[in-house]
Amino acid sequence: MLQNIKSLLKDIIPEDKIGLLRHSYDIIGSKQKSVAIIEIPEPLKNYETDIAEAIMQIHKNVVSVLAKESKRDGDFRMRDFRLLAGDEDTEVIHKEADCSFRLDPRRVYFSPRECSERDRLVKKVSEGEEILVMFSGIFPIPIRIAKKFSNLKVTGVELNPYAYNYGVENIYLNKVEDRVEAILGDVVDVCPNLRKQFDRIIMPLPKGAYRFLDIAIPLLKDSGIIHFYHWGREPDLFAEGENLIAIASKKFQKSVEVIERTRVSQYSPRVWKIRIDVLAKSL
Repeated sequence: MLQNIKSLLKDIIPEDKIGLLRHSYDIIGSKQKSVAIIEIPEPLKNYETDIAEAIMQIHKNVVSVLAKESKRDGDFRMRDFRLLAGDEDTEVIHKEADCSFRLDPRRVYFSPRECSERDRLVKKVSEGEEILVMFSGIFPIPIRIAKKFSNLKVTGVELNPYAYNYGVENIYLNKVEDRVEAILGDVVDVCPNLRKQFDRIIMPLPKGAYRFLDIAIPLLKDSGIIHFYHWGREPDLFAEGENLIAIASKKFQKSVEVIERTRVSQYSPRVWKIRIDVLAKSL
């Protein structure tokens, strides 16, 4: 893929700079319409339109190319994008595992790279469970789970109104409205008022999920499971996250057993997005 782009741009970008092209970029959407999201190194800013047009030439389904302009930040985990080429309308329907997700990457967070992690989560679920997914975004995790199982209930909570609205639409688009409940709001306000406990709680927010452990743990049934995401730092990726879980659990007279440790993806040379799965029991 990268080599094809370099071939198209070899007569445009100088030889001493073409090696700076990023090795990967995200494509969100379908065979009919997709959006590409790329990073442009500063020395290549003068060639960004050429790079965008090369991507559209290689991927005929890409109708818009967006450049990342900031890191993900704020309550909605959003970053700024700039349109480099193509259509201003960047709403697409993304296909994944027999599911369809409508979204606009300029308004909501969604990562196609996390498809494999969603695959792993779905495989951990069993029929009959009641599941809570915090920070649900456009509801890919609740929908993926509900699409596979016919006899369970998934409750998803999302703060970003744009993501919530897409989530509601996606629930109906995938015909799982009988198994997925969508709630708009902050988990701090919503979850304590749910008036029930869950077999499984998923906390897919590596930056700051630990701040909500005091909300999640009381909502867990005895012998329930939490999937907790965190930024892990070498040399011991999991120690900090496990300590945070243990401290929070003791407040509610729970003992926790780590049942799985997973490196999800690398964020920087010594930092990883990790998942820690724990089974919690009453003391």
